[in-house]
Amino acid sequence: MQCDLLITNGLVVDGTGLPRRRADVAIRDGLIVGVGRFDAAGARRVLDAKGRIVAPGIVDPHTHYDPQLTFEPFATSSCFHGVTTVVAGNCGFSIAPTRKDDRDFITQIFGRVEDMSPGSLAAIPWDFETFPEFVEARRGKLGINAAFYVGHSNLRRWVMGDACYSREATAEEIERMRVLVREAMKAGAAGLSSSHAPTHLDSHDRPVPSRLASKAELETLVAEVGRANGGSISYLPYSSIGGLDEADGDFLIRLALASRLPIIIQGLGARSKVDAPTATWEHCVAYLERARKQGAGVYSMLMARPFNRRFSLAEGTSLYEGVPAFQRLFDEAKTVSARIAMLSDADYRASIRTAVEHPNKDASRGSTLPPPHFENLQVFRAGKPENQALIGRSLAEIAKERGLAPMDLMIEIALAEALDVEFVWRTESDAWREGTHRASVHPHMIIGTSDGGAHLGRDDGSDWSSYFLRYWVREWGKWELEEAIRQMTQQPAALLGLFDRGMLLPGHAADVMIFDADEIGPGRKEFVRDFPNGEGRWSSRPEGMYATIVNGVPIVLDGELTDDRIRPGQVLRPLTA
Repeated sequence: MQCDLLITNGLVVDGTGLPRRRADVAIRDGLIVGVGRFDAAGARRVLDAKGRIVAPGIVDPHTHYDPQLTFEPFATSSCFHGVTTVVAGNCGFSIAPTRKDDRDFITQIFGRVEDMSPGSLAAIPWDFETFPEFVEARRGKLGINAAFYVGHSNLRRWVMGDACYSREATAEEIERMRVLVREAMKAGAAGLSSSHAPTHLDSHDRPVPSRLASKAELETLVAEVGRANGGSISYLPYSSIGGLDEADGDFLIRLALASRLPIIIQGLGARSKVDAPTATWEHCVAYLERARKQGAGVYSMLMARPFNRRFSLAEGTSLYEGVPAFQRLFDEAKTVSARIAMLSDADYRASIRTAVEHPNKDASRGSTLPPPHFENLQVFRAGKPENQALIGRSLAEIAKERGLAPMDLMIEIALAEALDVEFVWRTESDAWREGTHRASVHPHMIIGTSDGGAHLGRDDGSDWSSYFLRYWVREWGKWELEEAIRQMTQQPAALLGLFDRGMLLPGHAADVMIFDADEIGPGRKEFVRDFPNGEGRWSSRPEGMYATIVNGVPIVLDGELTDDRIRPGQVLRPLTA
C-alpha cells in the first residue's frame, strides 16, 4: 500500500474501547487507510512507535483557544499532551462575531473571566467581524484542529449594543440574534455557548451580557441551533457553581428535548468547584436518571485533575474574587509596599480574618467564585528557613497548632518575606479521588474541562489528559487504558458531532497520539514569556508523549514542535443535515 505516513511497531488502542493490538497504521491524504501489517517500502515517511501506544488524538471539548489561535496556531500547551482537536468559544463568549468598535468589549471579557493578558490579546489580527468571516479567516492557518461555538454574549452585544448589559432583549432583537445563529451554524459553528453563572463578570464588575438574557431568549437561540440538526449547546446555568437546583435542572431538560441536541454543562455533582463530587452526588444521580428516562441529553464536564494553582500576595491573584474584602488587597493596592501597609493595618486585618470562611454568595454583590479553602492551601516556595519548614503543610493545620486564624497565619508568613512567599492551592485528597471516580464512570459525565488557553497566569489545565493517563490509569488503576482513551477521544467526538474523529479506523481523519504507557505523565510546568509583547504564561510539557499527529502530519515529536510553519489543522464543523 502506498501511503504518506506509516506508523509501525505500535500497540494500537483504536478509540472504540476494544483491547489494544500490535499493528501498523497507514495514512494517506490525511486519512487512515489501513490498520494491520504494511511494507515500509511503500511509505514516504515511517515513524517507529517501538511498542508505544498508538491512539486517536484527544478531543478537548472545553477550551478558550479562539483568541490564541489567531496568533499561535498550535494551541500550546495542549498539543504537547496529545490533543489534536480543541473546541473553543465556551462560556458564552467567543472571538466572533465582534464589530470593529467592540473589540475592546470582547478582549476585556476574555481578560477578566479567562485571565488572558491584554498584551497578548493585542496581537489578535482582527481579520474578521462576523462569525462566517472568522471561520473563513482561520482556514489554512491552524496547526491543530478547532471547532468554534458562537457566544451568546457576542450576539447580544452585536444586536443590542450597550443595552446588552442592562436588560432582556425584545422580541425583535431576539429574532435578529436568531438570524445570526442560523448564519453561524451554516458557516460551521460547533453550536451555541451561553452562561448565567454568577462568577462571570467583566473587567468593570458587570455581569457578562448573556447573564441578562431571559430563559425564553436562550430557548429561542437553542432551538435555532437544533434546526441545523447538528452541534451542541455549551451552557453554564446559574446554579452550576453551588450545585444544580431543581429549576435549572428542569430548564436543561427542556432545552435538550426542544433542540434534540446535547446540552453540556459544568459542575454537576459538587456543591462548588472546590468540593469533592460526592457532595451532592446522590441527588445528581436521581436527576440524571430523570433526564435519561425522558431522553434528554444533559451532560456535565468533570474536572478529573485537581487544582494546583500557585500565587503570592506580591504578584496578586484572582482566586479571591468571591471574597470582596480580601480581593481589595489586589484591586486597590497595586504595589508591594502598598499591600504591606494595608496588611499591617489592624482594622483591615480584622475585616478579612474570617472572610474566606464566609465568601460572597449573593450574585448581586459581585462574583461568587469559591475561594481556596485553607485546608487545601500550602506554602510552596519560601526563602527563610522557618517558612521553608512549612512547605507542603496545610495552613489550616499549622494555624490550629499555633492558635491563630488561618488568614493571620498566611499574612504573617507572607509579611516575613515582603510578600514574596509562594502559596499553592491543591485540592487533591482521598475524598476528591473517591468522589471524582464515582462521578467519572457515570455515562452523563465527560472527562475533561481543561480550560486550555485560559487562566494563563496560574494554570490552564492543559495537562489534564497526561494527568489522567498517569494517575487514574497507571498508578491508581481506576480505569483500563482502552476505556480511558475512548472517553477522551471517541466519546467527545461523537457528542460534538465530529463523527470522523476520535477513532483509528479506515476512513477516519488521521489524528493520532503516540505515547509510552509506562512513562506518560503531566511532566514539568514553567512560567515562560513567549507570547506577543513579551507577555508571560504557564507552559506545560508532558513526560512519555512521543508524537502528536494532525491530519496525517506530525506537529510534535519528542516534546517539540516539528515546524511552526506547517499548518495541517482544519476548522471542524459538526455533521448537520
